[in-house]
Amino acid sequence: EYYKVVKLAAEHDIIVISQAANTGLTGGSTPFGEYDRPNIVINTLRIDKFKIINNQTQVVCLSGATLYRLEEELAKIGREPHSVIGSSCIGASVIGGVCNNSGGALVQRGPSFTEYAVYARINEKGEFEFVNNLGIDFGSDDPEVILTKLENGDYSDANINNNEKRASSTDYKDKVVLVDENTPARYNNDPERLKEASGSAGHLAIFAVRLDTFAKPKATQMYYIGANDINVLTDIRRAALTAFDGRLPISGEYIHREAYEIGKKYGKDTTFVIAKLGTKYIPKLYALKAFYDRTFARIPGVPNSDKLLQGLSHLLPNLLPERMEDFHKKYEHHLLLNVGDDLITDMEKWLTEYFQAEKRDGDFFKCTPKEGKIAGLHRFSIAGAAIRYRECHPDEVGICAIDVALRRNDHDWFEKLPEEIEKKLAGKLYYGHFLCHVFHQDYIIKKPLDPLAVEEEILETLYARGAQYPAEHNVGHLYHAKEALVNHYKNLDPTNSFNPGVGKTTKLKNWAEGFSCGCGHHH
Repeated sequence: EYYKVVKLAAEHDIIVISQAANTGLTGGSTPFGEYDRPNIVINTLRIDKFKIINNQTQVVCLSGATLYRLEEELAKIGREPHSVIGSSCIGASVIGGVCNNSGGALVQRGPSFTEYAVYARINEKGEFEFVNNLGIDFGSDDPEVILTKLENGDYSDANINNNEKRASSTDYKDKVVLVDENTPARYNNDPERLKEASGSAGHLAIFAVRLDTFAKPKATQMYYIGANDINVLTDIRRAALTAFDGRLPISGEYIHREAYEIGKKYGKDTTFVIAKLGTKYIPKLYALKAFYDRTFARIPGVPNSDKLLQGLSHLLPNLLPERMEDFHKKYEHHLLLNVGDDLITDMEKWLTEYFQAEKRDGDFFKCTPKEGKIAGLHRFSIAGAAIRYRECHPDEVGICAIDVALRRNDHDWFEKLPEEIEKKLAGKLYYGHFLCHVFHQDYIIKKPLDPLAVEEEILETLYARGAQYPAEHNVGHLYHAKEALVNHYKNLDPTNSFNPGVGKTTKLKNWAEGFSCGCGHHH
């Protein structure tokens, strides 16, 4: 059905905007403003199948396959997908991650990436094309035969060609350890990550991708580190990436004290629900929340779901462990360092010796399994806390959220904003993937100031520091796509018929310059 609808749209010069879970944070999979041609939105979540292949080391995911279901199935065989907790909890799709080179917390894996895909496009002659670069022989070149076999899983490992193509960012672990390089380790505009479906941002109609799966660690250990001196965390980051013979931690997540506080108050219910129920019900609860807002929130006097949940959260107990709370009082900067298997003993020895060698303004403790779990959930809940804050104070503040990749050799990584920007803010939440030097920076902006104008001021300061943005949420309709990304879109979609306008590019046919008001003429 997806193939037939896209083909029909192409024949009638209709723009196609494909979406799956629509969980993107920059609005890249929904219509935005006016277009010069009719447009349709196709949601692919019904096509939610996947098949584990190649002795469980890879998986073929169809258009609507979700990370949560994939994670659940792979866990049964001791494997993991590219991403775990985070996007997987809110029902995000696998292909959405590939299309946006989505990052994530897992330092060994890098951005979501593959060179294997099957998709449809419109070529430079305006002809509709079906491309099978999945590396699987279906015994036919007929698109409908191929798609039927894909949907039914009607192929075996004997049909699979294992060539030199990559099904994940296999080189990332070699890049992230180069801690003296003057460029970021990963970001959305990185030309090395742009290949057909990877980084396509909707400029193709993708039917399936082939991806690597990853062995689940047999043992893990979380270390909770606090410091008032940012150099302490810098030392730990550089050692974690370079001092253990190529063995890397699983993740290293940063939380600033203010983010900790706002997350504790405005993410309390998220932490509680996942701790008590697991991630299984999170997509359903998000759907229920959206239903409530559509149905009741417009009625005068009825609070929106965020205000209601925030009110109820005061009745919940504080789950944050005492040792975490103690570190929160003592230290401004927090690092959740998670390591696995044979690195556990060596990392603990290194941390112990580091803090004992001389007096440092910091400390660490070895988490119990329960402490480690709650620490990770607290970090996850912080990501939604700024939005909750805004929804609870709509007349007082707006927000802007920036995901930024800093230079690998940036010792002065903690942001210090000019006073003229600082006075416009009611609060800041700094958190992120510290080992990758990718930070999420959410700014709570005082009204009546324009959040977009303040964001532009902040972005200028980041640009001056040699940072790249966006780091992993992609451009959507919020950021300007830079040259490498624009060229990628043009090569994939020369007539600009699939999801035009992302990255603030032209929406006009054939990438014509000018403004589209929707009248069908160029201005």
